[in-house]
This record gives sequence, structure tokens and C-alpha cells, in this order.
Amino acid sequence: MTEMVYGAVPVRVGEPVLPKWWRTLDKWTLACVLALFIIGLLLGLAASVPLAERNGFGNFHYVARQAVFGSVALVAMVVTSMMPPVLVRRLAVLGFVATFVALLLLPFLGTDFGKGATRWYSLGFASVQPSEFLKPGFVVVAAWLLAASQEINGPPGKTLSFALCVTIVLVLALQPDFGQACLVLFGWGVMYFVGGAPMLLLVGMAGAVILSGMFAYANSEHFARRIDGFLNPDVDPTTQMGYATNAIREGGLFGVGVGEGQVKWSLPDAHTDFIIAVAAEEFGLMLVMVVIALYATIVIRSLTRLMRERDPFIRLAGTGLACMFGVQAMINMGVAVRLLPAKGMTLPFVSYGGSSLIAGGIALGMLLAFTRTRPQGGIADYLRGRGRG
Repeated sequence: MTEMVYGAVPVRVGEPVLPKWWRTLDKWTLACVLALFIIGLLLGLAASVPLAERNGFGNFHYVARQAVFGSVALVAMVVTSMMPPVLVRRLAVLGFVATFVALLLLPFLGTDFGKGATRWYSLGFASVQPSEFLKPGFVVVAAWLLAASQEINGPPGKTLSFALCVTIVLVLALQPDFGQACLVLFGWGVMYFVGGAPMLLLVGMAGAVILSGMFAYANSEHFARRIDGFLNPDVDPTTQMGYATNAIREGGLFGVGVGEGQVKWSLPDAHTDFIIAVAAEEFGLMLVMVVIALYATIVIRSLTRLMRERDPFIRLAGTGLACMFGVQAMINMGVAVRLLPAKGMTLPFVSYGGSSLIAGGIALGMLLAFTRTRPQGGIADYLRGRGRG
């Protein structure tokens, strides 16, 4: 019935899975992800050596671990991108339920590793941050609910997705993890806007976010300290922000040279939250611009392909994943150049971190699955057909 209404394009009968996957895949997005991962390994060779020495490991201990985690992430991305959207949705729902339960149990079973926020499960040989895996699952579940609400006699998906979003944001804020909470809220807001949200409601949400920030500032020492440090016009040169700002200034256009940077010896999070400061110091503005261009290409190409997609669920889920991916990169780099207060957020596929890499691989695999060329055509075919009718 769908093909009778919308029209269809010929399907290659009996085409093998791999050739079909390669033919329908957005190869530019895949190439950009691989480039980001390679840049991350290159920067890890410089940024993680001081930390390895301080912890008594070999110089390339963290680089080797990043290569292992990254390989798992790339495999997960490729496998997920081969799945049909229906299977992606089903697995995402199961994954979301599991990670949400894990998030609720963090106050009882989790650890903070001395950072003041209980965000991780310690496995001895590694740690897991449930919120990283929760984000792609939440996007898919929320998109499913929002799409279902558009159907005749459909469920109140907008209300249910909003309640789910608020619940997750509150749980994350209690850790506290305001950065991930903002990402979840932003992802839902983008999907709700694309799904046809009234502007008055979006304005009300923005006001609620501001009021929540004021409440958090008044009641959370952790949050207030970061905001005060951001608003202070004088940057303490002995803080992480001070070291990062100086490194970016010293790097200039072409950098001080490979291995010649000094910020990695001062920043405890040089290989994670402030990896872009290492890139700016040793390789200069040129590499930073390349990194920004790669992220922009992934987001813009994904959104462009999703504009031709007629399935509401795929459009919403893909938009949420693409925008959340891009905004996370913007937040990380914005913190490093002091445009935003410190958030403790990794740079996708570049920063060190097993949870971040593997969860990012799953999220980009979902995005690649949603942006694959489909045999039934896009929404433009349907609009042209209506115009002729």
C-alpha cells in the first residue's frame, strides 16, 4: 500500500548485504568519522604520555587503549549502520531501558573517581559511564513517541517523551552532570521543534532552563564554582582554563611543533576534555579548523539527507542524533576557548574514553542507518506526486 501511494524505485533483487550497504551509505560521513578517529590517535600520542608517566604506565598505554576502544566503536558503528531502521529502533529501546536502570543505580553502585560527581561504574580494568550510552537510546525512543503521536488515534507521544526527558534531566542533574543533562534536553527540543512544536512552548522551555540554572547556581557548590570561574574576567593561569587558554594562544596558526607543546604536562584532562587545546598548541589553528570542518560535514550532510526522508520517525531520530553529536563537539571546543563554562564533556571520536568512543560509534551507526538511501524514495517524490495530482 505504501508503494501504491508514494511510488517506488526499482530494487535490485538478490543484491548481497555488503554491496547494498556500501551503495546506500553516506560515504562522506563515514570518511569524516574515520578521519576524526585518526586525528584522535595522533593527538593521543602527544596528550596522554604525561598521564601515563604519572600513573607508572608505558608512554603509549592510553593510546593503545584508545585504539582498542576505537576499534570496538568502529565495528559497532558499521554493524549498526547495516541494520534496518525497525531493528535499530527495537535494539535502541532495549538499550535505553538497560542504561536508564543503570543510571538510577549509580548513587548506590557507582563511583566518582575523586571528581565530585558519581557518573561511572568501575569494572577494575575499565569504567563505564551509563549516560553516554543513554543518549542515543533516548533520542530513538523519544523520536518513536513523537512520530507515533502524529498518527490517527496515536498515543500522547509528545507528553510522554517530555516526561521522560524531564526525568532523565533531573537524574543527571543530581549526579551532578549538567553537561549531559543539557545535551539530552537539547536533543529532545530539536526533535520536538522539527516535529512541529509551537514557539510559545519552546520559549517557555528556554525560560524553565534559565530558572533551573539559577536554582542550581544557588544550591550547588559544584555548579556555582564553574559559573563563577567562567564569569570571572581574570583567568587564573594555574587552572585548567588558564592552561588551555595559554596553549591556544601559544599555538598560533601553525602550532609550536609536534611534541613541543607544554600544556599536556599541566592539564590533568589534556587527553579528554581539553584535547583541542593540545591540538591548537602543537598543530595550530589549521588542525582545529580541519576538526571543525569534519564535524560540520557530518552534521550538514546528515541533515541534508534526512530532509529527503519521508518517514517521520527516521527524520526525527536522525535529526536528534546529528544535532546532539554536533552540539557536543561545539560544547567541548567552546569550553576550551572559554566561550562556555567547564562541562566535563569529551570531544566525540577524538578524546580518550572507552564509554564515549563506543557510545559514539553506536550513535553514528544509528545515524548512518537512518541516512542510508532507501528504495522507496524520499519525501520529495511524494510532494512532486501531489503537485501533479
